[in-house]
Amino acid sequence: MTLAIRVIPCLDVHDGRVVKGVNFVNLRDAGDPVELAATYGAEGADELVFLDISASATGRATTYDMVRRTAETVFIPLAVGGGVRGVEDVDTLLRSGADKVGINTGAISRPEAINEITTRFGNQVLVLSLDARREAGQPSGFGVTTHGGRRAAGLDAIAWVREAAERGAGEILLNSMDADGTTDGFDLEMIEAVKAVVDVPVIASGGAGTVAHFVAAAQAGADAVLAASVFHYGTLTIAEVKAGLAEAGFAVR
Repeated sequence: MTLAIRVIPCLDVHDGRVVKGVNFVNLRDAGDPVELAATYGAEGADELVFLDISASATGRATTYDMVRRTAETVFIPLAVGGGVRGVEDVDTLLRSGADKVGINTGAISRPEAINEITTRFGNQVLVLSLDARREAGQPSGFGVTTHGGRRAAGLDAIAWVREAAERGAGEILLNSMDADGTTDGFDLEMIEAVKAVVDVPVIASGGAGTVAHFVAAAQAGADAVLAASVFHYGTLTIAEVKAGLAEAGFAVR
């Protein structure tokens, strides 16, 4: 049986509000996360991703409240990332109503956190969030970044994603920092390179601008396609993306 390609809106949340920008710069308010989540749920989103981009102590408490309110309103899987360091953070997010939890910098600084989280909660809970870009000095040509793509982690992206999957990460959220916010299309070469080394599902992120871009990402091997600004701005609807994928021969929900 062919699994359906999932279409996932991403909400970047800063101090309890959804914001939009390019590479986390020039942020503008885009509304209340719970209201937006409810709208996307009604429009047929398969899942939602919340990224807490202000994961300070104050931001964290706000996020837990937002996740609780969203989980009471929306009945599709909810993945939450931002500032996750280990088992305790995952436990609190799951108790707040998250179905999956994304980890990025926390796993880079302490890779064994992946093993600990998946041993405790199961690998279906853990999404490795990978912000990667083209980096000439890395063997694969792709490097890992942190801090919204502004800082090189000194890791080869393909080697890191393979290690993370071996440690138990159940899914990869692959965000191309080069393509992020450009609306010029997903980094298809990067998607193919990651799919070649992992068996777990890969969510393609960064660069969506047209329905054809989503189709190309699926053809490159993405199991799910994620976007923010094209959905927030009303450039595209979830229904339009699903129709395009179906027309190209992909199963959709």
